Amino acid sequence: MELALKEAERAAQSGEVPVGAVLILDDGTVIAQDHNRRESDHDPTAHAEMLVIRAASQKLGRWRLTGTTLLVTLEPCIMCAGAIILSRIDRLVFATRDPKAGAVLSLYQALSDDRLNHRVAIHEGLYQQQAQTLLRDFFRARRIKDK
Repeated sequence: MELALKEAERAAQSGEVPVGAVLILDDGTVIAQDHNRRESDHDPTAHAEMLVIRAASQKLGRWRLTGTTLLVTLEPCIMCAGAIILSRIDRLVFATRDPKAGAVLSLYQALSDDRLNHRVAIHEGLYQQQAQTLLRDFFRARRIKDK
């Protein structure tokens, strides 16, 4: 999660919402890491999770990402939750909930929906305070700047 937090800091430094993600194999090997790049890429799908899933699939040469864990600083949205399910990631570890767009535990429970063909183990709260501080400071600075 420390790598994901560093990615989130990079996002904030470049004017992006500070979200970072890292995908690791079961043995701890880092496959991909990235941060939000919606503004810089002019791409509404350039969420940290999506970028990491794409990069990992390319690197591993497969779309099924079984045997992996995704670590992310903010609870994934519905788009990212869908990509996590479709890519067959085994575990999700996220730092803090997103009460406005979270699709894992907050607004929706997409990863534990019994109607879907894949289940993802969910762990929350790792480095929660650090992730919340990054987000709070980023949005506070934006509000001040926008005044």
